[in-house]
Amino acid sequence: MFNKGDKVSVLDEAIDGVVLSMNGDQVTIETADGFMMTFFVNELLKVPDTSNLMNSIRRVNVSEISKEKEIPKARSFVKEKKSKHEIPAPEFDLHIEKLVPNKRGMSNYDILTLQTETAKRHIEFAIRNRIPKIVFIHGVGEGVLKAELDFLLGRYDNIAFAEGNYQKYGQGATEVFIKQSAM
Repeated sequence: MFNKGDKVSVLDEAIDGVVLSMNGDQVTIETADGFMMTFFVNELLKVPDTSNLMNSIRRVNVSEISKEKEIPKARSFVKEKKSKHEIPAPEFDLHIEKLVPNKRGMSNYDILTLQTETAKRHIEFAIRNRIPKIVFIHGVGEGVLKAELDFLLGRYDNIAFAEGNYQKYGQGATEVFIKQSAM
């Protein structure tokens, strides 16, 4: 279990020392302060020898350490490229606070119905006026409005939709692309 010269630590006390002798289940140690103390075997914990620690540290490649210490290069973000003549896509915020001055007295069903009817009206307007892209801001929340919006958009044949630009809107927007047919 313990041998003479082993480094040990006393459980439940802040005492470290070196084993001097063993007598049955009792171990006599010399503490770091030079005191002789006797403990039972089950009160001690063998501490790994750290004299070889410096040798193992020296074996670490210096170039690896210097590589870790280097200041990381700034990440470059790809910004959306827009032509000078491109008109930004119209954005429609479907949050209920943006649609009505006061939502008091409205049930969740009434709110969701108003939001989907507003989205449908904007989609129909964009199709009629040949607007190629619109953005609906629906927020993250529980995802009820997003699911309803996805269902509504899925009913149109000439529409494709995807998550909005994360850098600009986060996760709370849907971009709608209207495929234009030749008239």
